[in-house]
Amino acid sequence: MDAALAQSETCVLPSQHAGVTFPLEQVEPGWACRVQPIISHYTTVSKLGPLRTPLPESVYTYLLDRPRMAAILVNRLGIATYQSEMRGLGHYWGNDGEGTEGMIELVYQDRTSRVYYLEGAHGSRFLPLITGKAVVLLRMNQVIDPNGVEAVDSTVVSYARLDNRLLAGIASLLRPLVGSAVTRRLAKGVDTVNRLSQVMRQQPDRVMSEATKSPALSSDEVAFLKQALENLAHSSGAPRSGTISP
Repeated sequence: MDAALAQSETCVLPSQHAGVTFPLEQVEPGWACRVQPIISHYTTVSKLGPLRTPLPESVYTYLLDRPRMAAILVNRLGIATYQSEMRGLGHYWGNDGEGTEGMIELVYQDRTSRVYYLEGAHGSRFLPLITGKAVVLLRMNQVIDPNGVEAVDSTVVSYARLDNRLLAGIASLLRPLVGSAVTRRLAKGVDTVNRLSQVMRQQPDRVMSEATKSPALSSDEVAFLKQALENLAHSSGAPRSGTISP
């Protein structure tokens, strides 16, 4: 038997995480061996959700899988300060504008799940510069809210492991600080998407105007956004500031 395959077969990932089932048996063997040590020997684990985002599943996942596009929109609309650059297929750099930045790779995806691997650093007034790795598990469920509007319920489970042996050795002391920092950033991301969804429903003309400013989004992204905004405007009972420009 091939040595690499034999080694990969020892890297079995559990499917249950914080009470949520994820299809980790579908993760490629090579990735399984990279993420297993983080999940098995984490410094901190955080769970967020389920939280509801008032967007149809198709729009939610489109923005989720195009972090550069999402970052451009939230920045231009004044919702948050994010930076994102694609560094290859399923591989991008991100900065949340609040001391956290790093590389993010898409490990696995299907219609309802995403698995990400992160390597990054975080600095703040309360903690020294911390570097480490993380595995983020995302589970999505399309729902119809009480008002009959399409939405997505998302649950995020995040495992983080510090690189610094000294810091990792006193993980029991750092866990509340590190854990709260991770949770705050996950919560900020969800809140940012929620705020963006509200602007998309209520001010589609403004969103379209920002999307087409130089440098504009790609033609495919603009076309998708225009159609999505029209659909959202028709399905929302909220007052709008105008109409979508052609």
